[in-house]
Amino acid sequence: MTELLDDQQRIDWLQLYKSENVGPATFRRLVNRFGGASAALQALPELSRRGGLRRAIRIYPKDAAARDYEAAVNYGARFIALGEAAYPPFLRHIPDAPPLICAKGRFELLTSICIGIVGARNASAVGRKFTRQLAAELGKAEFTVVSGLARGIDTAAHEAALENGTIAVLAGGIDVIYPPENAELHEAVANQGVVLSEMTPGTRPKAEYFPRRNRIISGCSLGVVVVEAALRSGSLITARMAGEQGREVFAVPGSPMDPRAAGTNKLIKDGATLITGARDVVDAVNPLTARDMILRQDFGQPAADPPDLSGDIDIAQTDRRRILALLGPSPVDVDDLIRESGLSAQIVITAILELDLAGRIEWQSGSKICLID
Repeated sequence: MTELLDDQQRIDWLQLYKSENVGPATFRRLVNRFGGASAALQALPELSRRGGLRRAIRIYPKDAAARDYEAAVNYGARFIALGEAAYPPFLRHIPDAPPLICAKGRFELLTSICIGIVGARNASAVGRKFTRQLAAELGKAEFTVVSGLARGIDTAAHEAALENGTIAVLAGGIDVIYPPENAELHEAVANQGVVLSEMTPGTRPKAEYFPRRNRIISGCSLGVVVVEAALRSGSLITARMAGEQGREVFAVPGSPMDPRAAGTNKLIKDGATLITGARDVVDAVNPLTARDMILRQDFGQPAADPPDLSGDIDIAQTDRRRILALLGPSPVDVDDLIRESGLSAQIVITAILELDLAGRIEWQSGSKICLID
């Protein structure tokens, strides 16, 4: 496994990523601009001040990051950085790819061809049986099954895929068992497959972490199968994210009398591919073609690097006011903001970085931002 960072650099990356207002995209912009996480950490106070933050930005303590790193090592896991050979190749091409993932298990599975399977926690007996058959057959067809280790469909998918390899993406730390009844399955996946998370060890899962987990499930996969899902469910969030990431979305039809089929039936109406077995998935996503895509690195669109912002860029207050005046609660594309402002891309993107670190803007789908204060 080719390594990009040494141990101290991984700790610096952890410290930067867990600092206030530093999301995946902002992390990349900071590291690209300052040449590394250590220099970016030193720049955070001034950048956030320029963005309008009226107090000191909260920087994650270095000793806490070192403890997080040590906890992963003690658990038998490691942090894998974006850009390293073991990092899932399809995941690294999404715009909000996590800079670091914490993983334990058979690392070769991380670079295999993956299909996500998600669905209802209160799954029916028929749904569970179908999922087991689907996961087992996909494994025999040389796909690695990715799911979220939740109750119901996720559990059935992992159990059936263990023999051929499965990846469990967790909303909390990889050492936190959730749900409790999946303790044995969690251990089995960690030994025979892979458990991974962008969270640090010991992190308890929270409601807001699950959508972040879902984007990784879809991001690792060539396609996502939704077996059962209500109209308002996390599985539909995963399906939406898969579509936004350019992945195939598959749905298993169900009875219109069963609310657990309402979401999957709607997906089919909205254009998802109807499937009734593993052959439908295999025909749509040929693993040999997928391997060739990885070797040629021509799948999807890689997360675009920002313009070169190295060095200090002095922004006049009049320019900052002009950019702020163009922002509001309605999302605006960054390219449109650059065009309407009449300023250089370097100035606008630097101002956006400062506003982002000050917590004054929010990123929407694509490259759109809106003002939140």
